[in-house]
Amino acid sequence: MRKIFVLLFCLLAFNVNAKETTFNKELFDKAQSDGKIVIVSSWVKYCTSCASQMKVLDKAKNDFENIEYFKFDVRNKEIADLFNVQYQTTLLIFKNNKEVYRSIGETSKDLIYEAIKASI
Repeated sequence: MRKIFVLLFCLLAFNVNAKETTFNKELFDKAQSDGKIVIVSSWVKYCTSCASQMKVLDKAKNDFENIEYFKFDVRNKEIADLFNVQYQTTLLIFKNNKEVYRSIGETSKDLIYEAIKASI
């Protein structure tokens, strides 16, 4: 019985409500034309590293000015192909309509914040 509770806790703890596709091409293009730093991340359901990365990026939205954050399910082929993304937990940062940063599997708040600061 204890194992069931532990399993349920883990599933609920990492099943972040934020796991929804928020990417929209028109909003992405508008954010870039407005001169914002644009962050895009990919996820897949039940990916714990994705949940960790999204938690950091959701906080970054409040900690940095002039950034726009989008996320998408990596199984969405149209969006994945647009960015040439093949793996969940891929993090992309765009500045001045150019990709300036790409990582796979990065969940460290310090490293993600360093990448954002370097892009500003």
